[in-house]
Amino acid sequence: MSEIRAGGAGASAVPTGQAGPDGPGGAAEEWRRRMEEISRLPHGRPLHLGRLIIAVLMVVAVAGLAVSVARNPAFEWATVADYFFSERVLNGLLNTITLTALSMGLALVVSVVIANMRLSANPVLRAVSGTYVWFFRSIPLLVLLILWFNVSLIYPTFSLPNPFGGDLFALQTRNLMTAYWSAVLAFGLQQAAYTSEIIRSSLLAVPKGQREAALALGMTPFDIFRRIVFPQAMKIAVPPVSNDLINLMKATSLVAFISVSDLLYSVQQIYNRTFEVVPLLMVATIWYMILVSVLSVGQYYLERVLGRSTATTTRRAGRVRAQP
Repeated sequence: MSEIRAGGAGASAVPTGQAGPDGPGGAAEEWRRRMEEISRLPHGRPLHLGRLIIAVLMVVAVAGLAVSVARNPAFEWATVADYFFSERVLNGLLNTITLTALSMGLALVVSVVIANMRLSANPVLRAVSGTYVWFFRSIPLLVLLILWFNVSLIYPTFSLPNPFGGDLFALQTRNLMTAYWSAVLAFGLQQAAYTSEIIRSSLLAVPKGQREAALALGMTPFDIFRRIVFPQAMKIAVPPVSNDLINLMKATSLVAFISVSDLLYSVQQIYNRTFEVVPLLMVATIWYMILVSVLSVGQYYLERVLGRSTATTTRRAGRVRAQP
């Protein structure tokens, strides 16, 4: 008769004796019956007392903090509600959104160019792109913002020279470079230096064999970049670039130093007049939290879309390599 070992609920049970005939009353039948009995036993879960205590303490702490914030008269929630959708605050919010979108759009375009220049075989392109990254990463953002705002002191006139003499056109820099566009250039060009490094590392992460397989199939270098390399690199780059986008959106509050009417500057203008500092800062804080939440949701769905397209691209590249 076979011997059956069972180490409790969920443990393995194997016949140690010689298996008998696989029929009614045999060893195999007995082993299956015992396994069914074990599988029907209730599976006990260990009680992690320490983990439970920590969870309860955290819930109590968070609830206490929420009640404290809700009942603290210093926040003046009625004033927050009054100003939350005021025209001045909404105009500042719109400027924050457009400033972030334009700066990040400029940063993405420049960063793709800089990243490809750094991966180029041309030493001049590598040197120029490396100098660009070094220069813009070396200067604090606030200093760069003030420099762009005062660029008219360095170059009073912006002109396009005519090769046959004179200028095609010339403009006063102070009329061309307003505070708003100074901020777009400062944020966009510096963000491009950081984002280009993310793009470069993402491009290097794509397996080299996929490029070789696409070349063997007769694809041009541009098609290889557009259809094989870039979609996969973007999937890798989306999380860090999304973090950069959120940081850039919050960093736009620095434009208050050059009097651009963004969200923070708008609430500052209001509380300088009404002296309701805390509730107006809460208005700005809540709007920033809403913007970050929207960007985070967008990142989630973008990762899902790129995940599906990258899986398709990888299968396509695999079929190409499998061809004789």
